[in-house]
Amino acid sequence: MQEFDVAIVGAGAAGLFCASVAGQLGLRVVLIDHSARVAEKIRISGGGRSNFTNTQVSAANYLGQNPRFAKSALARYTPRDFVELVRKHGIGFHEKHKGQLFCDQSAQQLIDMLQAECAAGGVAHWQPCALDSVRFSASSPCGKSASSYEIDSERGTLRCAALVVATGGLSIPKIGASDWGYRIARQFDLPVVPTRPALVPLTFDAAAWAPFAELSGLSLPVEIATGGKKDTMRFQEDLLFTHRGLSGPAVLQISSYWQPGTPIRLNLSPSNVVAEQLLQAKAEGNRRKTDRKFNRMRPSMARVFGLETRSVKAG
Repeated sequence: MQEFDVAIVGAGAAGLFCASVAGQLGLRVVLIDHSARVAEKIRISGGGRSNFTNTQVSAANYLGQNPRFAKSALARYTPRDFVELVRKHGIGFHEKHKGQLFCDQSAQQLIDMLQAECAAGGVAHWQPCALDSVRFSASSPCGKSASSYEIDSERGTLRCAALVVATGGLSIPKIGASDWGYRIARQFDLPVVPTRPALVPLTFDAAAWAPFAELSGLSLPVEIATGGKKDTMRFQEDLLFTHRGLSGPAVLQISSYWQPGTPIRLNLSPSNVVAEQLLQAKAEGNRRKTDRKFNRMRPSMARVFGLETRSVKAG
């Protein structure tokens, strides 16, 4: 039986980073994953260039039942700290939008960086390696800790003082996501939050969406909001019309907060005070004036309201 101080299950971004830090602290670390490849979500993120951090991040940007954790974690390791690590490895990057930092070349550079950090910490890799079972013992036979875990795998059995489950969620199973972490949580009677879609587009019934289907491909900046007076969440991002509904950064963000039956509010011109102007024109009964105001807006907004083809002559 092989013995380690720490066994980390899941070779994604969190698992790789955890392994590198623990290894460089002098701990004996093994990183285990059922896939031969590592960090697949890093590889596909940011269009292949990985939006690896955000300089404007705060604890308020995180969802969870323990908001203090995000505050503590960000205080101990800031985006600035990670940027310094990226610079240390000579990886070029740029800011794209609202503090989002992307690699100049490829997300693979970040994966190589994390693997190099693991190598510097002497981390052992068991990949690909399927796990069969996990057992907990209140007293460790090796005498180095008060408790230990025994893990049976296709590469044999190992014992460790600490077990880190970094398997992530259930999204994108085609790149390796599984329910292993959820099964382990249930085995050890840990509370599991019911899963729900997040960072997803909003789709509509085909008949209900038919009037807007021809707008597919149209994108425009909006303000999107949901919730009540006390718990309103609001974002200013781009909205994308698709053939099935709404997508784009604005919708992906709000989808994490939206609850079924709760309205979603869209301001199609967050930087312009146009509602009052249009209501005034309508009150005056001047259809030409209303059309003219729409056509003075960006063409994409006029398209949403079906006014882009109107011809208004001065008279």
